[in-house]
Amino acid sequence: MAEDLEEMTVQVITPDGLVYDHHGLFVLARTTGGEMGILPHMISTIAALEIDELKIRRPEDKKGKVDYVAVNGGIIEISHNLVTIIADSAERERDIDVSRAERAKIRAEREIEKAKAASKVDDVKSAEVSLHRALNRLNVAKHL
Repeated sequence: MAEDLEEMTVQVITPDGLVYDHHGLFVLARTTGGEMGILPHMISTIAALEIDELKIRRPEDKKGKVDYVAVNGGIIEISHNLVTIIADSAERERDIDVSRAERAKIRAEREIEKAKAASKVDDVKSAEVSLHRALNRLNVAKHL
């Protein structure tokens, strides 16, 4: 029973619904203020998230099972051993369509070049965000 006290619930929610819902021993997230390591019984916190991978160390496997989730912005809230990530979009490593992510990467790279040639700063920034999301998904998919 004491072991249960050293776990927390981790949920990732998007506009499309619940993407992830498991217990975790440790969570690593990249916020706009830098990396945040989360352990059970952490003080209540809320922070904005960057486009990056979320790492969750699972309790089922004492050998260090880690789940990865590609998170594309949003917020993280920690309260009473519940870690809630509300993300614009998110995908578990096993759900990422690598060929689709590769195509998105190529498309974003082309859009960046086209926008730079036309001196469209806003279009460059938008395409760079698309590229960052595609690269994040490809990076998370490598963990399979």
